[in-house]
Amino acid sequence: MAIKTDDSGSSRFYYEETAPELRLPGVTSIIDLLGKPFLQRWAANMAADLALDSIDYLQRMVDRDRAGAKRYVAGAASRYTKQRSDIGTKAHILFEKMIRGQAIGRVHPDMVPYQRHFADFLEVALPQLVRAEDVAWSDTYGYAGSFDAWLRLRVVPMDDGTWMLDPWNTSGRAAWVNVIDDWKTSKSIWPSVALQMSAYANADYIISPDGQREPMPVFDGAVVLHITPDGWNLVPVYAPQLERAFNYFLHLRELFDWERTDKAQMLGKSLARSGAALTGTERRA
Repeated sequence: MAIKTDDSGSSRFYYEETAPELRLPGVTSIIDLLGKPFLQRWAANMAADLALDSIDYLQRMVDRDRAGAKRYVAGAASRYTKQRSDIGTKAHILFEKMIRGQAIGRVHPDMVPYQRHFADFLEVALPQLVRAEDVAWSDTYGYAGSFDAWLRLRVVPMDDGTWMLDPWNTSGRAAWVNVIDDWKTSKSIWPSVALQMSAYANADYIISPDGQREPMPVFDGAVVLHITPDGWNLVPVYAPQLERAFNYFLHLRELFDWERTDKAQMLGKSLARSGAALTGTERRA
């Protein structure tokens, strides 16, 4: 049974085509509940920079349409976010084709640096692709999400539990590890990505585009491939940290239910309020 998504509201939900009434919240929608106070300051700075960098143009806009000028300045951050999201989507499509060995053809000039750096990553790390862009589905905890890739990497396990990448087994001690991989094209990566990958790794099933299910394997850890126009960086999340992150994710999953349904049921109807009708005794006084 194929998996569909519903993005019509403020959150993404996943559901099986034959059972649309059972909708599981998406992993990223759950993680979005995390407080991000820095975003408010960032959005304000984006609006301020736009206004200061285009004062003359903005004044002419205000003279014609003050409300429109206000929307233009207030929307600075959301326009930038939309632009970055579009680049991320195009890059993910490009990366998937490249790691599958599919023909690429010409790419948009904006994508050329990403293509070059991803090709360099493939040459340096020699990852083996197992699955890509499939759905992780959890009946146990009630969530779903689409992960970027399941990769096998050749590493040398170190005494402190960390890894050293050794794709050619030059050490003679390299072993294959299974990792959940996430591709990020944002300016920076944040620790919350560990929550995202822990949710995928701890789901019950992998569901392919044709609806075939298979049990989620045990992963040895996760990696974040951070690619920008300037270069790439492969950052690990080891199994102990992934396990700890999943405990925090489950708390967010409970908070999601609070936000979506439970909090609206907490307060009953008013028992009394100021300005209410007088009592019979007060009317007779």
